[in-house]
Amino acid sequence: MTAHWSGYLALIVFIFAILLASLEEYTHLRKSKPVVVTAGIIWALIGWYAMATGSSVEAEESVRENLLHYVELMLLMLVVMTYINALGERQVFKTLRAWVGNRGLSYRGLFWSSGIITFVLSPFLDNLASAMLVGALVVAVAPTNGRFISLGCLNVVIAANAGGAFSPFGDITTLIIWQQNVQTSNGILDFWSFFNLFIPSLINFLIPACAMHFAVPTGRPEPLQEAAGMRRGARRIIVLFFCTIATAVFFRGVLHLPAVIGMLTGLAYLQFFGYYLKKTHRYREAGVADAEQLASPIPIDGRNPFDVFVRVARVEWDTLLFIYGVALSVGGLSYIGYLAITSDVMYNQWGHTPANIAVGLASSVLENIPTMYSVLAMMPDMSRGQWLLATLGVGTGGSLLAIGSAAGVALMAQSNGNYTFFSHLKWTPVILLAYIASVLTHLWLNARLF
Repeated sequence: MTAHWSGYLALIVFIFAILLASLEEYTHLRKSKPVVVTAGIIWALIGWYAMATGSSVEAEESVRENLLHYVELMLLMLVVMTYINALGERQVFKTLRAWVGNRGLSYRGLFWSSGIITFVLSPFLDNLASAMLVGALVVAVAPTNGRFISLGCLNVVIAANAGGAFSPFGDITTLIIWQQNVQTSNGILDFWSFFNLFIPSLINFLIPACAMHFAVPTGRPEPLQEAAGMRRGARRIIVLFFCTIATAVFFRGVLHLPAVIGMLTGLAYLQFFGYYLKKTHRYREAGVADAEQLASPIPIDGRNPFDVFVRVARVEWDTLLFIYGVALSVGGLSYIGYLAITSDVMYNQWGHTPANIAVGLASSVLENIPTMYSVLAMMPDMSRGQWLLATLGVGTGGSLLAIGSAAGVALMAQSNGNYTFFSHLKWTPVILLAYIASVLTHLWLNARLF
């Protein structure tokens, strides 16, 4: 099909859909819509061509295999998003924002605090959730200081992408690779392999932050004076989240079963605890004093009881559908044969290291999810170190442009026009320097993995 008009049409439709998804900020068209339609068009073209050539069975097997890989990833992400929504409902993130905002820090203190907090949170919450959480703090503490908001949001985006690169739960791309159970030329790419990227990721965050430090305004904003406390059960849900991750790692690493089985088992932990919270719920009346709450045999914990299925309903379905469209579209292009041609040029002619560096640079334009799915569809025979280099490149390469990652797109919408594509672009040379430094650090530190 690579030389047939149907193959050309499939490729053109896919490129057009990715461009529409990249321009979501300007078109206000949800990025899932064009790629979901594209997935259907590509496989319809494949099905038509397969009928004409008598290869319908092979086409059906291929699309079912792609669908199975997506479903595993979707269910795994569904559990992670549900836990994040549950923590938000229990006011964990609001309490953290209030605590930082009430410290009376200077602008530069807030700049570093927000960056470090984002870098620490993103390995567990994923880069998008972390960026939106801390980005809201940056905007709230200095709503009239556009310069600080611009630099603070840029710092948060870089920290979120860098922090998410070294943990399977820190970014969708790392989660995709871990879930695929990639067999490299020198061993399996397991859960703990990704933590070899910690130091390169830290360098990727620190170099731009140090450069921007001198551009951050001096002075001190007024404290937020925001009061917030975590609701009943918040700490226990945090513990259950870590138990869920441990269960997934146990299923994958010890039992050699898909990690999604462990994650869904962990969702049951939250369901049972949610049942307890609902049964012991007491309604909070307006104006109830703290002393009365402390005197109650069962703590008062809000207007509505906790409901785990409400948390499931509020997951980011646009992201899940976007990943579906990308996964099936890239799978279709792989079936047609375009990715085999690309893989031969990049990984056989260029070499693994230049190809993986180029993949990272491409993610700043094409978004990280389609880029990583393309690499996985090519499935080049690489060492563990090269697969980690691809992970580092795709994860941090999205920081080069504001539209290169979901975190950047989200904060452009959240910053009230202070953090823009062009304010980000001014710092791209520094971010590119950090990208090169992190790649070289990885190559030097992990030579044994190559």
